[in-house]
Amino acid sequence: MRLSNKKRRLIGRSAVALLALSGGAGTTVHAQETGNIGSAVAAPEGNIEKVVVTARRREETLQDVPVSVTAFSADQLSKQSIPDVVALATALPNTTLKASRATNSTLTAFIRGVGQADPLAGFESGVGIYLDDVYLARPQGAVADIYDVERIEVLRGPQGTLYGRNTIGGAVKYVTRRLAPQTDVRLKGTLGNYKERDAVLTASTPLGDGLRVGTTLARFKHGGYGTNLFDGSPNYDKDLKAARVSAEWTPTPDLFIRLAGDITQDDSHPKNGHRLIVGRTSGAPILSDEYDTNAEMLTALGHRQSVRQHGVAATIEWNATPELTFKSITAQRQDKSWAPIDFDALPVVDMEVPALYTNRQFSQEFNLTYTGAKVQGVAGIYYIDANAYNKFDTILAGALPTSTFTSGDIDTKAWAAYADGSTSLTDTLQLSLGGRYTVDKREADILRQIYLGLKGTPEMGNPGALLLRTDTDLPGLSREDKKFTPRIALNWKATPDQNLYASYSKGFKGGGFDPRTNVVGTKLPPAQARAGYKPETIATYELGLKSSFNGGRITTNTALFYSDYKDVQIPGSVAIDTNGDGRDDSFAGITTNAGKAKIKGFEFEAVAHLTKEFTLSGMVSYIDAKYKEYIVAGANVADQRHFQNTPRNSANLRAMYEVPMPLAGVGGRLSLIGSASYRGQTYQFETPSIIDQDAYKLYDASIVWTRTDGKIRAGLHGKNLSDARYKTAGYLFPTLGNEGTLTAFYGAPRTVQGTLEYRF
Repeated sequence: MRLSNKKRRLIGRSAVALLALSGGAGTTVHAQETGNIGSAVAAPEGNIEKVVVTARRREETLQDVPVSVTAFSADQLSKQSIPDVVALATALPNTTLKASRATNSTLTAFIRGVGQADPLAGFESGVGIYLDDVYLARPQGAVADIYDVERIEVLRGPQGTLYGRNTIGGAVKYVTRRLAPQTDVRLKGTLGNYKERDAVLTASTPLGDGLRVGTTLARFKHGGYGTNLFDGSPNYDKDLKAARVSAEWTPTPDLFIRLAGDITQDDSHPKNGHRLIVGRTSGAPILSDEYDTNAEMLTALGHRQSVRQHGVAATIEWNATPELTFKSITAQRQDKSWAPIDFDALPVVDMEVPALYTNRQFSQEFNLTYTGAKVQGVAGIYYIDANAYNKFDTILAGALPTSTFTSGDIDTKAWAAYADGSTSLTDTLQLSLGGRYTVDKREADILRQIYLGLKGTPEMGNPGALLLRTDTDLPGLSREDKKFTPRIALNWKATPDQNLYASYSKGFKGGGFDPRTNVVGTKLPPAQARAGYKPETIATYELGLKSSFNGGRITTNTALFYSDYKDVQIPGSVAIDTNGDGRDDSFAGITTNAGKAKIKGFEFEAVAHLTKEFTLSGMVSYIDAKYKEYIVAGANVADQRHFQNTPRNSANLRAMYEVPMPLAGVGGRLSLIGSASYRGQTYQFETPSIIDQDAYKLYDASIVWTRTDGKIRAGLHGKNLSDARYKTAGYLFPTLGNEGTLTAFYGAPRTVQGTLEYRF
């Protein structure tokens, strides 16, 4: 690999900048309370605990691993009453995690400008979500409520030589808690405004001969932040039930076996948007409350909104020698969603989409981990067989009212071999080399038919519908993409407390097929339609410095990165005029492979234990993501396009003050926690619109009392204390239908909760 003179100069200047930053770190604050997060290793009293993570598939301290990773421990999540993975985004550099538009539990994730906003079959996320090393192939249900976890790790940058599935942007990893060696029963309850009522019961017990069993039952429920004025039902409510069962067996000290199963049922009402424009023909006004709606679509195929997901996994770990560990991870998962989506958010049928999503996956991974004195590493093979199927109607009013049926049935079979190893060149210099070979094969059947009328199509419950024409009929589509992606890293421990690293890594995501392909409406050549869209690749250069000062009381993590991003997959729908009368009367799925993009950025995280009682932490990040080649109708429009879900600047500042405070003669500690977060302007799509969100700030605070023995914890938590109204997503079809669709979805308003945790 040869670097250009420009890139060599950039890396050289960056190294000098990092060393200068570390010298002043004693006065800087940081976003992650890393002193209290992750799986902490107990240290002598008066010292700071060290954070242990498994970012490289083996246990290492956070400050030693030459990877951009942030970890959140169960204790930290509890103290701040973090409800789900979306709430972590305010404290993560260059990261967007949010519920997708019109959903409660489908995840949209972007890290360093790389992600995937479209949850349809045919599109794979750019950020991998893992549950105990099991990759979740689909985003439906991935906005999981946090319970029964030991920690959550978030890795930034391409991940392919360390994890089962190649992910081009980063990874979010849930690490669940292993069962205790003694009977353990825990209960957590939450009461809050908007009629919030949550309860989590966890219990486990040993059964002898190294066998332990456990279960967790959870219920999360709150009323709507707003109201559906059409039928009086709540809007933005939550009604979710979840359960997890596991059995762990340790027949010998060197063999560990875990069987685990989980299920989630989400029966929340449909989440409908807020119109940002007056009805084009009816003059329907803009509602005064952003959380209210007038949507009249309430069911899909006769079902109210419902999301059910479940899965099982078997993990076997065998320590063949003190240095060598074999691991097998076998998993099967599936989910099903009925989603009635009212695009226009009005009490008339204008633009509506009743949809059904089903997903299933089977995966198998084998890996070997070696941890010698001078050489450490992991090597493995991975296989996944997944199917994503969706069918939906697009019911559209207009001069000729129509219902368009769309069906996409996408099979993915992929296998890969990967390896990543580190060796000590000297006592202070370590070299890491990794590589991955991936084969992705996708097969698809795509059908799109237009029927007359606004009552839907035969596949979606209207058998008497009259077929007008078939726009797309593409059975038996197939493509296979192969790629080798390397990684190289060099880290130098200039001192025991200063770890400087430089890395190069390449990421890859296979091509596929857009299930909304409109062959007739866009006059798409058949050969092009059958080819689908191309794979995307990214090459990332990173320079980082992890520092510790004053016996670990101050830690800083700094990273500079530069990425060449090619053939960027950008799916979307556009309004089209099919009959040439000057009025848009249909839509088409258009997936663009934007030719080139450049991404560069900066991330700084730090934590400062200023006194034994007072800790400041904070994060600052910057990203400059620009398209360089984006061809539309033969013209390069790169200067008119923006990276979506990628604010240029973000920051977070958190303070925690802890003091001894006995209550009723019982010893305990009181924690006072306050945080402020900033996110810069965010584009929801590649082209600017009024759905975009201006820069905004969020303020949170918690007061938590914990008994000395840790068996009781009580807290009062306030989120979004300034009651900021900020847009997270939206639909942009102002020319379609009689009324036009321009709707937005918003983050949660001010909420206040009281929590009580008791460990028997």
